[in-house]
Amino acid sequence: MVRAFVAIDLLPSLREAFSIVQEPLRQCSGRLSIVDPELLHITLKFLGELPAEQVVRVSGELKTLKFPPFSVSITGISANNPKDPRVIWAVVEDGGKTAALAEAVGSVIAPLGFSPETRPFRPHITIARVKEYHPDIPRAIAPFYSWNGGGMPVDRILLKKSTLTPQGSIYETLTEVPL
Repeated sequence: MVRAFVAIDLLPSLREAFSIVQEPLRQCSGRLSIVDPELLHITLKFLGELPAEQVVRVSGELKTLKFPPFSVSITGISANNPKDPRVIWAVVEDGGKTAALAEAVGSVIAPLGFSPETRPFRPHITIARVKEYHPDIPRAIAPFYSWNGGGMPVDRILLKKSTLTPQGSIYETLTEVPL
């Protein structure tokens, strides 16, 4: 079985920019799991545990995707719930294009038995997970609510394998699909 997801990878320059935001999170009280900058991405569709032959079929369907390239901008740092955050993320702005891409991905793999998402898609980059809340956490991200993290073109999507280890996730690109 392969734990898989479809994502947009970040440019190295964007990954480096996140150290500015993650450092105050490392210093605050509370227990946080900081995402390794090398693993930062925008998830379009989490697929779960798949048999190897299903991964091959997903890869084939993704290669049929037709979607124009576009650009995204990082416009701030937020959390899934300001009063009791579980995930701290970077806000992605793009005029709805990433959501449309996520919907297109869902459409091309739907014939393989993947259900459409029921929740509205909100593009973001997870930078930390909150294991134990502390009031320092909102204070650590407050200076970055309107942070301009930069931008990048989106000209490809990736089918990725995620291997969970005690040291954290290890990602491997299985298929790269140009837009």
